[in-house]
Amino acid sequence: VQLQAFGGGLVQAGDSLRLSCAASERSSSRFFMGWFRQAPGKEREFVAAINWGSRYTYYSDAVKGRFTVSRDNAKTTVYLQMNSLKPEDTAVYYCAAGASIITSTIRSQHAYHYWGQGTLVTVSS
Repeated sequence: VQLQAFGGGLVQAGDSLRLSCAASERSSSRFFMGWFRQAPGKEREFVAAINWGSRYTYYSDAVKGRFTVSRDNAKTTVYLQMNSLKPEDTAVYYCAAGASIITSTIRSQHAYHYWGQGTLVTVSS
């Protein structure tokens, strides 16, 4: 499965941005999908995840209430709606997919098997 993330850009604090992640195969509609980010000089961290049926979503404390993850399985695309952006949200954002992920490991990057190339989000103050 190939993943392609896009939608990043330069925005001001308080603005909104929507990231998209397109998967190359329809089989990805059965996968758990996650978003991670990596800021300069920092380790990659979990942002959000969604199960295949969109029944369950998960967020990091840093983005809860501001970001919303969703998916359209017919389009094999996952979205990350980011509102009220802050300068500390500046990072390269990656989407990831996993075929079988245990709930307790959702926030671990090691649980995901496929990764996109990343898209840069820069939030100016």
